[in-house]
Amino acid sequence: MDPSSREPTSGDPGWHDRLQQWNRDGQALAAEAGGDPLQLLQLLRSIEQLHRDLQDGPFRASLPSDRRGLHDLLQSMERSGGWPYIPRLQLKTFMELLNEPAPPAL
Repeated sequence: MDPSSREPTSGDPGWHDRLQQWNRDGQALAAEAGGDPLQLLQLLRSIEQLHRDLQDGPFRASLPSDRRGLHDLLQSMERSGGWPYIPRLQLKTFMELLNEPAPPAL
């Protein structure tokens, strides 16, 4: 399921459509990388920086200033999937990948 489909939408009816197109564009960029780990890493870093910028800027500025509003926001977040999290691959994961046997050559 596309995570953005669970989120509340803006009053602008085209907002959700633009968000969906933005997601498709991101998927297309990943596909264009053609399995190049450096390009994919650049894409992941860009997404991570965007996440931080949105979290520390517009999102933080939009937070309600009263307890009731904050409570309502938190309840809405829980209903729609919680806080967005961007997990990172751990060094352990890379080590496990290095220890996997190589596929047989064709």
